[in-house]
Formats: sequence, C-alpha cells, structure tokens
Amino acid sequence: MTGATPTLPDPGTITMYSTTWCGYCRRLRTQLDSVGIGYTVIDIEERPETAAFVEQVNGGNRTVPTVVYPDGTAATNPSLADVKKALAS
Repeated sequence: MTGATPTLPDPGTITMYSTTWCGYCRRLRTQLDSVGIGYTVIDIEERPETAAFVEQVNGGNRTVPTVVYPDGTAATNPSLADVKKALAS
C-alpha cells in the first residue's frame, strides 16, 4: 500500500487500522465479534507504510482505531452503533 489509497473491504465488513496496545481497538474488535461483523485488522506498527493513510484521515495523527468502510469512507474510533449504521447505508 502506498500513499493514501486503502484497499476497500468486502461488503458487510470493515478494515481496522490498529495497534496491539490500543484498548479502544481491542474493545471495538470484541464488539464486532459479538455481533458477527467481519473485519480485517492492519497493524500500523507491523506495516508502517500504512500509517500514512491513518495520518491523512486524522489530521496528521496516528489515531487508532481508524476504520474504512466498503464505500471508502473512514471513521476514527467509531462506536459499534456507528459501524452498524455505516454498513447498513
């Protein structure tokens, strides 16, 4: 991945940019698992080239979780309700 163009997730799923130490990321993953929403996790520390995208959508900050929806929109630290709503639209 180069620049700021993420690979779009499959319909009904999300891509979550994350780190291993992020409590908010762990919480969202647990919530997604509990309701059966599929996701792909990209660890921005294991794949540092992905941090550029996270920084772009977060005003230069490496804020996680950053979620990308199938329509290409992104959200920073969304709630489970936010994810459900975005996937339903």
